[in-house]
Amino acid sequence: MIIYNVTINIETSIEQDWLAWMQQEHIPEMLATGKFVKALMTKVLIEEEMGGVTYSVQYGCPSKEHLQSYYDQDAERLRAESNKFAGKFVAFRTELEVISQH
Repeated sequence: MIIYNVTINIETSIEQDWLAWMQQEHIPEMLATGKFVKALMTKVLIEEEMGGVTYSVQYGCPSKEHLQSYYDQDAERLRAESNKFAGKFVAFRTELEVISQH
């Protein structure tokens, strides 16, 4: 299992609109690609020096090949949809390999 983790720091002024968009549109669209089997959205509880609010969304992916397929076929289109919040967030992405689960 691969976890595709997206960490996003957003301005507090758009937090509620962004959360609604993520939960009602973006995450369902990510899952609809068929490349991910689950998504977990969390809020980072420490205060950021840069301000704003930070969230992490972890998408469970069956394999590195599925993730590469997402990058090749869907990533550009789905990332572009966040342009409605342009200039009000920063995001960084990491790939994690699950070693064990207890």
